[in-house]
Amino acid sequence: MAENETNPQPENTQEVTNKPDYIQDKFWNGDANTVNVESLASSYNALEKKFSQKVEDLSKTIRSDIETEKANSAPQEYKLNIPDVGPTKIDVDKDMEIVQWWEQTAKSNNFSQDQYDQGVKAFVEHAAKNLPNPELEMQKLGDNGKARVEAADLWSKKHLSPEAYAAVQRVATTAEGVKAVEELMKLNQATSMPTAQTAIETSPSSDDLKSMLNDPRYYDSARRDPAYVKRVTELYEKTYKAKQG
Repeated sequence: MAENETNPQPENTQEVTNKPDYIQDKFWNGDANTVNVESLASSYNALEKKFSQKVEDLSKTIRSDIETEKANSAPQEYKLNIPDVGPTKIDVDKDMEIVQWWEQTAKSNNFSQDQYDQGVKAFVEHAAKNLPNPELEMQKLGDNGKARVEAADLWSKKHLSPEAYAAVQRVATTAEGVKAVEELMKLNQATSMPTAQTAIETSPSSDDLKSMLNDPRYYDSARRDPAYVKRVTELYEKTYKAKQG
């Protein structure tokens, strides 16, 4: 047997094929009847990059549209709605620093009225937890608790300055506070109660007399105390008689 018959050599031939329909002409090498892979890959990469850019641009547009919609739907002014948190009364108004801060925060973030209300509700509920329960405090004062509270309030309003009355109101929100006011009421009724006024009545100065005239118990018709007015009048007469003598 001949050598070329025992070890046949492979023929260096290439099968000739037609361009597939799914291959564009620009990616087909007609001379070699092969796909131009390099050109096809380059085109695909460019297309992928362009698609990615379009997706990013679309995402930015959507985010911008959402922010614009939020801004357009946000109210120009927020209404301060105070939620009901039970028997505890919480005084909240727009002049409070924390309320002004929350309104500015809501405007900066284009919050809706509902979102603004949620923040106010959270603040009020938190504040209510730290305040005494009026119903429970009233129960501690017994069956006549309401009458005791009213009596303490009337006495404080009549005998104290507006500033002192406001302070007592804060104290008298608890049963212990009301009891403290009642003790002051009893002391005020006692004739032996030592007061700063005792020293003034002994030898009042011009400043003392002016201070007494500026007391609401003297000049305020709604809070005038006849006994106090009489005492001031007597002190004036006593002082000026002493000077004339």
